Amino acid sequence: MKTKKIVLAFFTCIPLLSALMSGLSAQTFISYTETVPGTKIHLDMVAMRGGTATIGSPENETGRKNDEGPAHSVELDDFWIGKYEITWEQYELFVYPAIEKERNAKTTTVNKNRVRIDAVTSPTPPFTDMSFGMGKTGYPAVNMTQYAALSYCRWLTEKTGHFYRLPTEAEWEYACRAGSTGAYSFGNDKSQLGEYAWYSKNSNEKYQKVGTKKPNAWGLYDMHGNVAEWTLDQYFPDFYSRSESVKRNAWAQPKTLYPRVVKGGSWDDDAADLRCAARSPSKASWKQRDPQIPKSDWWNTDASFVGFRIVRPLKQPSAEEIARYFASQPQDL
Repeated sequence: MKTKKIVLAFFTCIPLLSALMSGLSAQTFISYTETVPGTKIHLDMVAMRGGTATIGSPENETGRKNDEGPAHSVELDDFWIGKYEITWEQYELFVYPAIEKERNAKTTTVNKNRVRIDAVTSPTPPFTDMSFGMGKTGYPAVNMTQYAALSYCRWLTEKTGHFYRLPTEAEWEYACRAGSTGAYSFGNDKSQLGEYAWYSKNSNEKYQKVGTKKPNAWGLYDMHGNVAEWTLDQYFPDFYSRSESVKRNAWAQPKTLYPRVVKGGSWDDDAADLRCAARSPSKASWKQRDPQIPKSDWWNTDASFVGFRIVRPLKQPSAEEIARYFASQPQDL
């Protein structure tokens, strides 16, 4: 409870500092590039006009699972979403503060919009190379827990003055579909999947550099395959049959550490797991080889197929809403 009160107090300043920017954004809602202050690291953000999202799959869709129904509609507000999955270069600025400190020493750039956030801690160093030799430069970061991915968003919010978070499951699926209604963003013909995705049939048993396959119709890369992606949501097999699933900007707020929803499938998955509606639950076994006692809050050891991308809502949330996204600690759940 003490942690949540502290976080709420510090996040109260974000809506005030961002009010002018939010008003400007409402008039100029376009894609943009965010540069992490003091570095040359940037993130490309694509504007997603809100609307009615069709979530889930029809009963006759090939590969469909029971947790994908019933298909339903959700109204979503405008948001930006990362054009690519977060890469190791982007993630390791957060993981290893010394990297950021060294880069800051080489520049005089000052971020006037910087938001002060209490206790933005960095992950404990991993006990081994979490890329497992699959590559770093230009490749998606993997093996982080959902808590670590959210902490990255919190860190990026503090650095840039813009509120970033993980996408909700509904936002993710809406962005993946890009206006389509088929099993994939390009339709139902899975013979085309290799043009858009790295998966079990073409990945050579490893992840690949981001953005090397075709984007979907809205310009987003690797929404199918490469690495599966964290969302904000708790995983409930029956969530789509619950009344809260159809509320505006619906998401299943987590109450327990496991399971959480990952979307998109990965380099290690078959075609059916890369469908827009496919849902996967996180598992405690993703820490199976972690030798630490207790096991790390920050790292998985057996999830080299899971990464994430970020979103930024156009409408600035209230301090209370922001606190809901960031206040939970693994030990609180």
